[in-house]
Amino acid sequence: MQLIKLDAIDSTNDYLKRLSTTGHVTNFTVVTTENQTNGRGQMGSKWVSETGKNLTMSILIKDVLTDISGIYNLNIAVTIGVIKALEKYHIPKLSIKWPNDILSDDKKIGGILIENSIKTSGEVISIIGIGLNINQKNFEDLPKASSVSLIMGTEFDKEEILKAIVNAIKVNTGRLMSNEASKLWDIYLQKLFKKGVPMPFENQQGQQFMGIIQAVSEDGKLQLLVEDDSVQSFGVKEIQMLY
Repeated sequence: MQLIKLDAIDSTNDYLKRLSTTGHVTNFTVVTTENQTNGRGQMGSKWVSETGKNLTMSILIKDVLTDISGIYNLNIAVTIGVIKALEKYHIPKLSIKWPNDILSDDKKIGGILIENSIKTSGEVISIIGIGLNINQKNFEDLPKASSVSLIMGTEFDKEEILKAIVNAIKVNTGRLMSNEASKLWDIYLQKLFKKGVPMPFENQQGQQFMGIIQAVSEDGKLQLLVEDDSVQSFGVKEIQMLY
């Protein structure tokens, strides 16, 4: 694992993307920073992290996906990798809020943003951005956020957790290459936050409705049993869970 440590950068994802286009970057190169000034989350949201307290990292992954149709398999491999790494520290009630927020009980402790590029050869190169709240204690105006330290009552070694996450993701991408994606899907669905529980949702038009999470489709859409007893599929930008 090639590890690049930065004091401050606009975005570790953007830095690693630039690096990958200007020179030879080995598979599983990792970039971390103590201060990310323009971090991004899902749907263009900002990821804000207290300087020096949390794990802000990006990983380059290539030579895993053979075509874009299996892109969500990588999402599964990464999110389960993060969960498996954190389980070693006995963090309670870990789950995945679709598509890839990491929760402990009902508190968000991390998020993942995957950006893919396809070369003319068909090669898929992925930049995996991971933000994980490790030692931050103050989450003013963020009632749904927490950190590993707050939950467990002790400080943690960020680099140790980083290495555990990268190793777990390596194992899972190896399973993808060995055609074991279905096993990772089974774990993902078991860890899915509020699966099988009636929950309120809101669509793009601001309309609220009740639904029960049934599963996630191969292309990453959330499958909900809605009030008319039909199962409908929703993309990431089409729906929001209210909890």
